[in-house]
Amino acid sequence: MSAITCFIRYELDPFQREAFREYAQAWGRIIPRLGGRLLGYWLPWEGTNNEAWGLVGFDSLADYEAYRVRLKADSEALANFEFAKAQRFILRETRTFCEDVQP
Repeated sequence: MSAITCFIRYELDPFQREAFREYAQAWGRIIPRLGGRLLGYWLPWEGTNNEAWGLVGFDSLADYEAYRVRLKADSEALANFEFAKAQRFILRETRTFCEDVQP
């Protein structure tokens, strides 16, 4: 179980759903390799059609910060960021860090 979860909310261009899917699938390879625990990505199914989410777990905020350093130096991660920038399917992205509550 992760101690810290990075909750990412994306506002999407709803007409580029498949581009976001491709972007999220790439993170499925990248995030674990760089030290994050990918809990998942979710696309809208019904209702609001322009909001998607991603959750990534870390043992601590320090682990997240070390992951971010590796992310900024990784060629596949940089290519995925560039893909999103070029295709412009992400209109806004926010991150919230949540502490896991143990039962």
